[in-house]
Amino acid sequence: MSQEIISCFESQKTTAIQWRTSSRKERAERIIRIQKWIETNISRIQVALHEDFKKHPAETDISEIYPVTAAIKHTLKNLKTWMSPKKVAPGLSMTGTKAKIVYEPKGVSLIISPWNYPFNLAIEPLISALSAGCPVILKPSELSPHTSGLIQNMVEEIFDPSEVRVFNGDAEVAKKLLELPFDHIFFTGSPTVGKLVMEAASKNLSSVTLELGGKSPTIIHSDADLNDAAFKIIYGKFLNCGQTCIAPDYLLVQKDIKDQLLMELKVAIQKMYDPQYKGIEKSADLARVINLKHFNRLYSLLEDSKSKGAKVEFGGNSNLETLYIEPTLISNITEDMAIAEEEIFGPLLPILSYSTIEEAISLINKKPKPLALYYFGEESDTYKKVIHETSSGNVVFNDCVLHFLHPNLPFGGVNNSGIGKSHGYYGYLSFSNEKGVLKQRVGFNNSTLMKPPYDKKTQKIISTLIKWL
Repeated sequence: MSQEIISCFESQKTTAIQWRTSSRKERAERIIRIQKWIETNISRIQVALHEDFKKHPAETDISEIYPVTAAIKHTLKNLKTWMSPKKVAPGLSMTGTKAKIVYEPKGVSLIISPWNYPFNLAIEPLISALSAGCPVILKPSELSPHTSGLIQNMVEEIFDPSEVRVFNGDAEVAKKLLELPFDHIFFTGSPTVGKLVMEAASKNLSSVTLELGGKSPTIIHSDADLNDAAFKIIYGKFLNCGQTCIAPDYLLVQKDIKDQLLMELKVAIQKMYDPQYKGIEKSADLARVINLKHFNRLYSLLEDSKSKGAKVEFGGNSNLETLYIEPTLISNITEDMAIAEEEIFGPLLPILSYSTIEEAISLINKKPKPLALYYFGEESDTYKKVIHETSSGNVVFNDCVLHFLHPNLPFGGVNNSGIGKSHGYYGYLSFSNEKGVLKQRVGFNNSTLMKPPYDKKTQKIISTLIKWL
């Protein structure tokens, strides 16, 4: 495997040089290959996701396939504009010159994708890389083997290994890949592993995009529409069984509406996952936990909370054999509970309360910066205060997770929740070098009047430049 990886990397280095001058048409053609393959293999994608998560085909369509097909259409529509050099104004000090920004491909890129949305989060970055003109080695997660295998089949069917190549395997394969001097590395996963990726990249000074995670808070203020908020929160939280990096991790509810919100949350769960009152476990609409290791981790979080005084307001049931954990609402959360510190990444939803918005903001600011922050309430100075006094990758008002689908918004975290942005134009930029190009007229030099010897006249010119320009 090691020699095969090195051989592929070397072949892609040759491709990267050739692709520096690739046209919009050539890049679009590569992306269209993916589009056509998806259109004729939707059922295969649905089956693979069901094998890995027991995910309903409709949920696969909206959370795995649609984001990719939408990204393809958006990219094909805008790629010509993205690739066009951007003229920049010279300013008075550069009078007489012409300048522009040229976007060149960074080169051979490594994409390490996660298990939670194994198709979506592997193929979207691949589209961005191809739009920028970069060949790619893709390492999907071994924890979602059916989807990762399907991705490998897709790539082998439509790309030469010198263009795009998939290497499946465990952490050792990822380790071998990270030893190579890639021009860019795009990683989606946990902050813990993200630190290891960044450390490995630093040895080769490879640039990185890290899409990580964190405990994304959801504030529900007293002026919120609680019925509307409850259904949006439950959808955003329990999509993919809570295994979503931008899922609401915990709720911060103003004290005087806590009981009413709890009632609305329970109603929303029942209507979404058990409308016939046959038991949520029988629902085909709720995905399952990815594997036994993560099931045990979630079960331990719940048991730790209960042992320290937390109250299960709804749910709490589980089935080890089917990796089922019921959508669970938990109150009486305290800071000494593991669920208050760890990213949950599952169908457990802690509920905390606050008296003033300052108290809620203070609690959020005590934790590492999250990937997303959600606020439910009417438009007012309160939510503007939340924007300006907290830091997060993105903010959404009166909804959850919706920003992921917005084609013109940058997606990504800040510090602990990520480095760099993706999606659409921002994904294109992640895999591009923004190269500044300046053209000067022959026989003219802006710095002529400031060259040595530095006499009084020259010093006066420089002083004037500093003061006025």
